Amino acid sequence: MPDYRIAPMPEQLPAALVEKLQRVETATIGHSQHWGFMDRGIQPLLRGKRIAGAAVTLAIPGQDSTLLHHTLGLLRPGDILVVDRLGDDKHACWGGGVTVAAKAAGAIGGIVDGPCTDLTEIEDSDFPMWCRGMSPITTRLYNLGGTLNLPISCGNVPVKAGDVILADESGVLVLPRDEAEAIADAALARQERGERSQDRVKAGEKLGDLSGATKMVLDAIAAAKG
Repeated sequence: MPDYRIAPMPEQLPAALVEKLQRVETATIGHSQHWGFMDRGIQPLLRGKRIAGAAVTLAIPGQDSTLLHHTLGLLRPGDILVVDRLGDDKHACWGGGVTVAAKAAGAIGGIVDGPCTDLTEIEDSDFPMWCRGMSPITTRLYNLGGTLNLPISCGNVPVKAGDVILADESGVLVLPRDEAEAIADAALARQERGERSQDRVKAGEKLGDLSGATKMVLDAIAAAKG
């Protein structure tokens, strides 16, 4: 018998936290944090998209997408489906039909640790997707089992159902729910400082002077001369 292990759907994020996270760039957090970022091989299929929400976690084996089809009927508005392909990098579990179903359920994005297919249909649906490129070889309904809303690995990062997902053009970040707001607040403050620095550079100041890099270089040269 196939082994299906299914846990309840996770609690969704408060609207205020989602709104705050949607103003945060993953690269801003990457200035000061080095954990939680998925492997950079997981890239966006659509440009100019940023999503934030709670992870619905799915693990399905190689050629099979039976549990994925079932999960599409459980998705809620605001969900982000994160799919562990259990090491498979050949079969595309996500294509045009899955995209239409996920969007109709109100999901705001999908993240697959493997390839997708039907790029044009995904683009036509304007549905944000992150994956490891494209493949013409697709999954079928083999009824092999899988897990839903249990811990998974995606992009070499552990993901639990309900974890916070922030994804944009630079990549995908996974955050613990109880740390997400503080991280977002710090990132927004950093972005504001960065915008002020850019304005000063546009006005004629030198980036090296503002960042302190020029002083470091000159001090090192002076110390070497001795």
